[in-house]
Amino acid sequence: MARGSTRPTSRDVAQAAGVSQAAVSLVLGDKWRGRVSEPTAQRVRDAAQELGYRPNLAARNLRLGRTRTVLLVVPALTTEFFAEVYTGAARVAAAHGFGVVLYPSPEGVGPARDPFASAQAALDGVIASSMAADALTAIRGDQLPLVMLDSDPEGSLGAATVNLDIADGIRQVTEHLLTLGHRRFLHLAADIPSWTFEVRARELASRLTDAPGTDLRTIGAPISIKGALRATEAALAAPGPRPTALVCDDDKLAVGAYKAIRRAGLRVPDDLSVTGLDDLGLATAIDPELTTVRLDAEAFGERGMRALLAVLEGRPPEEGDLPVSLVVRGSTAPPR
Repeated sequence: MARGSTRPTSRDVAQAAGVSQAAVSLVLGDKWRGRVSEPTAQRVRDAAQELGYRPNLAARNLRLGRTRTVLLVVPALTTEFFAEVYTGAARVAAAHGFGVVLYPSPEGVGPARDPFASAQAALDGVIASSMAADALTAIRGDQLPLVMLDSDPEGSLGAATVNLDIADGIRQVTEHLLTLGHRRFLHLAADIPSWTFEVRARELASRLTDAPGTDLRTIGAPISIKGALRATEAALAAPGPRPTALVCDDDKLAVGAYKAIRRAGLRVPDDLSVTGLDDLGLATAIDPELTTVRLDAEAFGERGMRALLAVLEGRPPEEGDLPVSLVVRGSTAPPR
């Protein structure tokens, strides 16, 4: 077909590839597996590319009753972790013809204002972090196909739940510190009522209960450098033997702890080993660089989007938590 002002149609693609229009729809709708052979599917894709064919999304969406838009609900955009979750989710969404809209809940507390006149009319589904679950009330997200991230699989609101293996991350941290010889631990815990932080506290306490001669103290702090600084200062000024290892729920908490430790005239790791969790850019910006648990946020977002696509198509989502890994750097050493 000669290129011109007339937009190529699926019929043109079918003629060029020597197949039916139904086969074109299956291939370009990514529903061809088991119904069209791989060579035929490739022939359709090549013909579409050669002709410059683009599906009429507006017509298809009207026919399917879909907007091909997904909402990603996060606590806030002030951390690179959730920016990377968005990057991963958007990458998978784009490959399937979906767009992703971000919906931050300010400071991770309470619902943000509803940006839609009717969320159900504007969206096909929602992916939500458990830390931003309250925002679902404002957008009526619990009435849409929903995938929960970082959420208790036993009590999740969603049709699917996607988690990182946070418990294994805490296990790796604990084993690392115990192997170095630490026995007096301080847990700088995120002062947020969320399942993911409950897992960290529970796993740390369980691991240390099984290790003889250990002592664990816990102090809460908001996830901010200033909040962590104040909480760590109070903990270091408390009576009793000083801890030799500080386990932080988040890298940002670890940065605040560093400042408190130095203000107290102590050094990391000579006087106090410190660990974080996330492996944000902050982890290598401080000195010494932070031993922390690396969470692959982009893979997390990708898995969340794939799970929502599965829910929309009536398929079972992938099972199993995403693995995490301990990255050992200069902030941990044997105690004096």
